[in-house]
Amino acid sequence: MTQAGVEFKNVIKRYGGSKSDLVVKGISFTVPKGTLTTILGPSGCGKTTTLRMIAGLETPSGGEIFIDGKNVTHLGPAERNVSMVFQSYALFPHMTVAENVCYGLSVSGVKADEMHDRAQRAMQAVGLSGYDERMPSELSGGQQQRVAVARALVLEPAVLLFDEPLSNLDARLRRSMREEIRSLQQRLGLTVAYVTHDQSEALAVSDQIIVMDHGVIAQAGSPSDLYERPQSEFVAGFMGEAMLFRGEVLANGELLLGPLRLRTARPMPQGPVKAAIRPETWRVGPAGDAGMAGTVSKTAYLGSFFELTVETSLGSIFIVSPDIDHAWRVGETVSLNLPDRGVSVVPV
Repeated sequence: MTQAGVEFKNVIKRYGGSKSDLVVKGISFTVPKGTLTTILGPSGCGKTTTLRMIAGLETPSGGEIFIDGKNVTHLGPAERNVSMVFQSYALFPHMTVAENVCYGLSVSGVKADEMHDRAQRAMQAVGLSGYDERMPSELSGGQQQRVAVARALVLEPAVLLFDEPLSNLDARLRRSMREEIRSLQQRLGLTVAYVTHDQSEALAVSDQIIVMDHGVIAQAGSPSDLYERPQSEFVAGFMGEAMLFRGEVLANGELLLGPLRLRTARPMPQGPVKAAIRPETWRVGPAGDAGMAGTVSKTAYLGSFFELTVETSLGSIFIVSPDIDHAWRVGETVSLNLPDRGVSVVPV
C-alpha cells in the first residue's frame, strides 16, 4: 500500500461564524508520498485555501489533516514539516541569494557549517551554483523562482507546496520552469502539492490532478483520466476547451451525434447524453466526403495551426486544424468527422 504524504479526511473550511458559507465543503483526498498532486480549478473554487490548510496557514473548521501519518490538524506552520513556494517568490531584496536560501535554517538555529552545506546542495539542485553573492534584483524571473524553490528545499520538508508558482513568468519560461519543477520532484522523490488554474500546466507536471469546483472535489485521477474520461460537464469543459453537444447512445452502444455515429471510449447506457469534444479532435475534409457538412465562417492562422469556426447542423463549432497547407476561406464548405478516441461522453 502506498504511504500517504498528505491526507485530508472530510475537511471543511468557513470564514466567519457558524452560519457563514463553506469555502471548502467536506473534501477527502490523498497525496501519495513521493508524488506530485495538482489541485486545479477556477478562481474561488477553494484550491488555495486547501493548500494553505496543508501549510498550517489556515485552520480547518472541521475534519482532519495528516502529514506522513501524523495528525497535524491543529498544529501551526512551524510544527509541521512543510515548505511553501509562493506566487510572488517573497524573496528578501536586501539579502544575497545565499542569505535568502539560508534564512529558514538561520532562524531555526542550525549551525553555520551545516547551514552552508545544505544551502549549497539546495542551490546546486536548482542550478544556482555560483550565484551565492547575487542580489534578487540582479536575477531574472526564472532565477528568482529557483531561489524560492531552493529556500524551500533547504529545509528538507516532508511536503513541498507550490501556490501558482509560474503565473508571474512569460510563456516560454513557464514551460521550462514547469519541466524543471517536475524533474526536481522526480529526481529527489519529493512529495508535492501544487496549485494552479492552468490546465496545461497541471497535465504537464502531475501524477494526480484534483479538480475543485465551488469547494468540492469534482473529480480526481491521473492526467489522462481527467482529460480522456471526465465524469461531469464541468470537468469535461474545464480540462481543455471542450464544447458540449447533445447526443444519444443507441441500443448497440454507438453514439449518435447529429449525422455522425461513433464508438466511445467508455461504454454508456442507452439514452440521451452530452458529448465533450475538444477543438483539436475534429477532422476537416473537403465538401462531399462522408461526415457532417459545414461552412467555414471564421479563420485564423496561428503559425503551426489554423483556428476555424464551422457552421453545422449541431451549431457553430470551434476547430483547431494542423493542416496549414490548406488555405481555408470563409464560405468554404467542408465535411467534419470524429475519431472514436477523443470524444468524452457524460450523462445529461
